[in-house]
Amino acid sequence: MISLGLLVIVAAASAADVNNIEQLQAAKNSQLITLRNINVPAGVTLNLDKLKPGTVVEFAGEITFGYKEWEGPLIIVGGKNIKVVGKPGNLINCQGERWWDQKGGNGGKKKPKFFAARLTDSSIDGLNIKNIPAHGFSINSCKNLAISRINLNVAEGHTKGGHNTDGFDVGNSEKISIINSFIHNQDDCLAINSGTDIKFEGNTCIGGHGISIGSVGGRKNNIVQNVRVVRSKVIDSDNGIRIKTVKGATGAVKDITFDDIELKNIAKRGIVIQGNYLNKRPEGDPTGGVPITGLTINNVRGNVLKGGANVYVWVANASNWKWNGIKVAGGQKVMEQKGLPQGCKW
Repeated sequence: MISLGLLVIVAAASAADVNNIEQLQAAKNSQLITLRNINVPAGVTLNLDKLKPGTVVEFAGEITFGYKEWEGPLIIVGGKNIKVVGKPGNLINCQGERWWDQKGGNGGKKKPKFFAARLTDSSIDGLNIKNIPAHGFSINSCKNLAISRINLNVAEGHTKGGHNTDGFDVGNSEKISIINSFIHNQDDCLAINSGTDIKFEGNTCIGGHGISIGSVGGRKNNIVQNVRVVRSKVIDSDNGIRIKTVKGATGAVKDITFDDIELKNIAKRGIVIQGNYLNKRPEGDPTGGVPITGLTINNVRGNVLKGGANVYVWVANASNWKWNGIKVAGGQKVMEQKGLPQGCKW
């Protein structure tokens, strides 16, 4: 009887059901943390940083947040060998429309970022997210992180003033995979500023600025290497696939593959590779301090609206590009090209 009692006590201690933010700190001692129907107070982070190795975090029911103008993040998860799981019917409802003013992070109301990941040997799966205020997943200094089946729906931002609602921002990270996810937003679906061994596969991006490498340059880490963007769709977006490097900066973009990418109703440019970013916008001639080498683009197909350009290349010091099966059409805007490596054509 005593042994059975001890087993019950141990089992209870290894799992925690959290219904309000006051219970969270004590719950971090548990191996299984279930977050259920929590309203996070205004200006407070749902803080799941420094979790014990092997912890499983479940999101269940609806998570909401009080309103305050602050930098966030609304959620942070950190640790090693952590599993973040969305239970059936889960919803992280940020109600970002309370902050939206068409300015995003460029002014107006101060908007909290959504989710900071500080994870190693970990996974995030099955989260349903609605209406982030600005900036989605910040994947910074992570290693061996698998992200899958994320439903990030900010469709209402198109009519209610959403801006800078990035899907996934990756920096200074390695061995990151993002697969089988849906992103409907008003900025980059994926933006990789630095990192190595990154896979983006089987994803659908709607309404934003497309899939981006960069901008690269001007940070502590200015290397993007071994990235594979495959079997994905970009729909009703400003750009399809894009690489942008900072004018006058140093670094490297190398061994990048875009393969089996479907574009639909792209407004500005289907494929854009440019080396003249400055002050968040392209200016003047490209510079070669961040060379783009080993770029493979294969089987990228679809349509650009007639006011846009199918392909735009404006680079310096680029080499070893292999492009095949490029079938991007419909754009009637003619743009001067510069720096296209010899033998590369579409």
